[in-house]
Amino acid sequence: MTIAARLITTIAAPLDPASAEPPRVLCWPNRRLLVQRGDTEVVALDLDVSHAGRAPEVRFPAPWPRRFGSVTVSPKRDAALFAGVHAVRSVKPTGTTRWEVQHGCWYGGCTLSHLSFDEYAHDEDHGYADGGSVAVSADGTLVWAHVRGPLGGDRETEDDQELWVVLDATDGRVLGRANTMTVASGSEHTPHPDPARMGLSVGEGEEGSPALWGRWDGQQLTAERIGIEEILLAVSPSGRHLLTVDTGQWSLSLHQVENGSVLRELDAQDTVPAHPRSTSEDRVYWDYDAAFVDEDTLVAGTSECDARYGTARHWLVDVHGMNLRGEISYPVPVSGPARAAGGGTWYTISEDGTSVHLWELAEHTIDNPAAANLDQLARAVKRSPV
Repeated sequence: MTIAARLITTIAAPLDPASAEPPRVLCWPNRRLLVQRGDTEVVALDLDVSHAGRAPEVRFPAPWPRRFGSVTVSPKRDAALFAGVHAVRSVKPTGTTRWEVQHGCWYGGCTLSHLSFDEYAHDEDHGYADGGSVAVSADGTLVWAHVRGPLGGDRETEDDQELWVVLDATDGRVLGRANTMTVASGSEHTPHPDPARMGLSVGEGEEGSPALWGRWDGQQLTAERIGIEEILLAVSPSGRHLLTVDTGQWSLSLHQVENGSVLRELDAQDTVPAHPRSTSEDRVYWDYDAAFVDEDTLVAGTSECDARYGTARHWLVDVHGMNLRGEISYPVPVSGPARAAGGGTWYTISEDGTSVHLWELAEHTIDNPAAANLDQLARAVKRSPV
């Protein structure tokens, strides 16, 4: 069975993909941003608002090149949050530093407490350091950051100890902290509709991949492990369920948020048919991305294992039974995984990285006010000069 998808809009990437990361969509309840990072700047487009036929665009100067860390943008686009090798920095669109929280250096061979990026800007090893990540809560008031200890001016944390910290988004004050008990090569946050909750996937190379779920009660941050070889993919619109995939990409698991327990699983090898162009016994496995369309359904892909055959496949999954409803049928070929774009939509990135395609189920197209805004936005967005 095939299920039709409708193309809502195609948006040109604001930066040249030759010198920038692929664009991505950040989504919170009632807010969606397209964000792309280059070496010298970060661009954020509002996907739900168009002013006088022009795309509402905000650009943030970057304090260091993209190979030195990750970045996110606040829901109101009043700050870009950079998770670097030695610090988490909040930057205004003007380039002014709002605040900075210094921490231990992510490069394993370095024991120095750097005061600025200039101290290692020309050191090749620091350009390949491990790293943490940063996210902003749904209401924009909290910044969640995975960092390496010790924190600047703070001796409560031992060297090399990794922390999950909650910061005040206004001034960078450390509100809460928890020891992640990890040795990360990288990490990624998964936001929740509740500002006081957040997910964190920590990659430890060949050592494992613990998934943590954090709760901030206003006084204390608690972090619970919901798996030791799991990667968080998405949270359902209600916030009651979360989705993971094991590091081997064998099975999707639906968890209950409250206690992390697994409710149901969906194994790829047993349920997804082999690619039509396959002529061998190659294993079918899930992507490291997926998107809830609504509380009852999600879109998950097998694009990574399909890549050798040239055509990516995505699947509509019934959440209640964790079974396949059918393959998504697109009006044009797509590449890569399906990623969440909020509001019943998901997105894919063109193979050359120059555009983002936003999709919805064809059966869900009635009275969708967001689609009209996105169509206007697509007409307004122009590629920026390089």
